[in-house]
Amino acid sequence: MSLIDRIDEDIKKALKAGQKEELTVLRGLKSAIKYRQIEKGDELTDDDVVSVLNSARKKSNDSIEQFEKGGRDDLVQHEKLGLGIIEQYLPEQLSEEKLVEIIRKAIEETGADSPGKVGLVMKTVMPQVKGQADGKLINKLVMDLLSK
Repeated sequence: MSLIDRIDEDIKKALKAGQKEELTVLRGLKSAIKYRQIEKGDELTDDDVVSVLNSARKKSNDSIEQFEKGGRDDLVQHEKLGLGIIEQYLPEQLSEEKLVEIIRKAIEETGADSPGKVGLVMKTVMPQVKGQADGKLINKLVMDLLSK
């Protein structure tokens, strides 16, 4: 079953169960997926859907950060609920140890030896971890490893 089909099924379940917050999040995801499909002009693959979900996760994490700074605990809880729903559809996230291992291999392959070559390493790492790690975390780890 494709991710789009899973989301459609979960929308139906949420409707029947009267889960309004979950339904709102799922409809928002469905809308974002539909917009991406219109942009692409073709059917979306699961990789395309994962890309949309990653964008939604990133927006949700940013919102949580901003709401925490503003002291809006009610909105933080709402965003965390939405984030939990989004993450159900994403591939399992890689551990920091596994990421460091992948980054070290990429550094060896590219011959990067200074923080100025972060882009070179990122270009090698990102396709390998697509949807399985946050870009900010990867960038931070690459910078840390290249700074040593």
